[in-house]
Amino acid sequence: MKSYREELWFNTPDRRNYINITEEVEKAIAKSGIKEGICLVNAMHITSSVFVNDDESGLIADYDEWLEKLAPHEPVKKYRHNVGEDNADAHMKRQIMGRESVVAITDGKLDFGPWEQIFYGEFDGRRRKRVLVKIIGE
Repeated sequence: MKSYREELWFNTPDRRNYINITEEVEKAIAKSGIKEGICLVNAMHITSSVFVNDDESGLIADYDEWLEKLAPHEPVKKYRHNVGEDNADAHMKRQIMGRESVVAITDGKLDFGPWEQIFYGEFDGRRRKRVLVKIIGE
């Protein structure tokens, strides 16, 4: 069994962003040389997420609106975590969207269902953060 590790780095200009990272993950799989196995992709920051869904702009806008209703950023003072901080909502959004995704690799490619793509969700941006891509298999 082989393993390969790579980090993807992001510094988003806005507090919330949703970035399709499928192509970067596919490049990592190609570099790994692994043909059969699994690929773990996880956000290494507690205020960001990795998830699998459809890359459709309306759906992404719906997610953003829904998450903001569930855990609104403002008013910042309503959250106990925000003593000296302003990102309690980002922690909650991450909890809902998840920390990681695991996708099978078959014949050297991500073994997706129809329309599936891998996304990096940023909920407290404007600083450098990373995503781990860990590939294991043969």
